[in-house]
Amino acid sequence: MEKEIKEMTLLLLYLTSWKEKELPENMRRSWKGYPFDILNLLTDEDFIRGSKQAKSTCLTEKGIEEARVLAKKYEIAEENL
Repeated sequence: MEKEIKEMTLLLLYLTSWKEKELPENMRRSWKGYPFDILNLLTDEDFIRGSKQAKSTCLTEKGIEEARVLAKKYEIAEENL
């Protein structure tokens, strides 16, 4: 079950993310209102980065790519991405 929770969390982070001028082109920002143990796993896998004190996190290029794979796996329409 942990694998599915991790996948859904990454996917939700991606689907609710936005671009910011201060971030590199291949990164996106998202609020991190999800369980910290799952966010820590995503950080360990370099899907997300950021300060533990911050209320938002940055999705890495690797995280964005994985989220797009998960979107196809869970049949989320491309226009929602």
